[in-house]
Amino acid sequence: MEDAEAEERRLAASLTARYSDWVVEALDELQGSFILTDPAMPGHPIVYASRGLASLTGYPPREVLGRNARLFQGVDTDRAAVAGVREAVRGQRAHQVAILNYRRDGVPHWVLLHLAPIFHAADGRVLHFLAVQIPIAPPASRRRTPPCRAVRPSVVFAACREEARVEEECPCASHAGEVFVDVEKRGQDAEEPRVASEHEKEKALSTANSIFSALNRYSKLTGLVVCGKRCDSVGIPALSSSLNLSLGRIKQSFVLTDPHLPDMPIIYASDAFLSLTGYSREEILGCNCRFLNGPGTSVEVLEEINQRIRSEQACTVHLLNYRKDGSSFRDLLHISPIRNASGKVRFHISQVAFHVWVHLDEGAKYDFNGLTPEVWQLGAVGAGMGQRVRFHMKTSGSYDITLK
Repeated sequence: MEDAEAEERRLAASLTARYSDWVVEALDELQGSFILTDPAMPGHPIVYASRGLASLTGYPPREVLGRNARLFQGVDTDRAAVAGVREAVRGQRAHQVAILNYRRDGVPHWVLLHLAPIFHAADGRVLHFLAVQIPIAPPASRRRTPPCRAVRPSVVFAACREEARVEEECPCASHAGEVFVDVEKRGQDAEEPRVASEHEKEKALSTANSIFSALNRYSKLTGLVVCGKRCDSVGIPALSSSLNLSLGRIKQSFVLTDPHLPDMPIIYASDAFLSLTGYSREEILGCNCRFLNGPGTSVEVLEEINQRIRSEQACTVHLLNYRKDGSSFRDLLHISPIRNASGKVRFHISQVAFHVWVHLDEGAKYDFNGLTPEVWQLGAVGAGMGQRVRFHMKTSGSYDITLK
């Protein structure tokens, strides 16, 4: 009994020591099926399970705490899919994959697994992994698997082989590879593979963003700020000294992000942005802008932003964001793509080189000189970049900043 209580305290401390005592209540209020795992603990156990997990998998949250996430796998779980997840964990990167999992009663079901590491913003350590499960709906022409094909529980929880793990230079190397270890062999009657729809992928990302926002919000109470991207300069492209000098003269609050790097990290932040939010440059370079979000931040507006970014369109939105000290502010946010002046592809994925995010605290007073806030914001940024940037208005009413 004492051992069980000690184990419960140990698992709970994995969260409360990093996000405050109220984080569990905040996570319990979120919709969806998701878990948090701790790669620094032996066996890489589940340290939090959402209430929505029970409706999707049949497992009560308390029943999965302390266990490895491989318990959701079975004889027909695809080994290649599991290997991809395992490599993502070892590489400490986000990953999405359609995978055949098993409910508590042994019935197989397809889910879209969205895996994402949670980093300590100051030193880049991985604190937890987030795993969101979104059920993949069967095609209209496909019938559900008859109950007679359900796999018996005794088969589902067959012994899993342990993969050899190589010690890496990270605090979680000893246990990171244990997050998903595939079964020894597959059955003969595997369900036909399913492909997640764009809606299901967006739902997984939206759910993950909501969870990141909650964790980021409550981590600030302990002084240990977390983010979804390792917040250091590794892999962040260096801007030219002349462009850095031009950007440094701009008095507006803005950041530049790179859409071609994983999780679209911040590669430049102005001094005014740091003053507005209370963060240091070292804390946010390499992070996604979602660290500003928190309770009350509109999920619908965030989805609109993501859609506009994917379609390479400018947008202006009103958003509730949070400073480092936890205080909120109404953010008038304008996002616009930066393109090569020649129209040639700078990066092989898209013509868009960067995105500029201009932030304005709606609670402060500004002299717009008769202009709309959007034009005033981007006009000031464009003028500040001088000859290196051309700011022009398009007939559609959106605005581009084009590198010369």
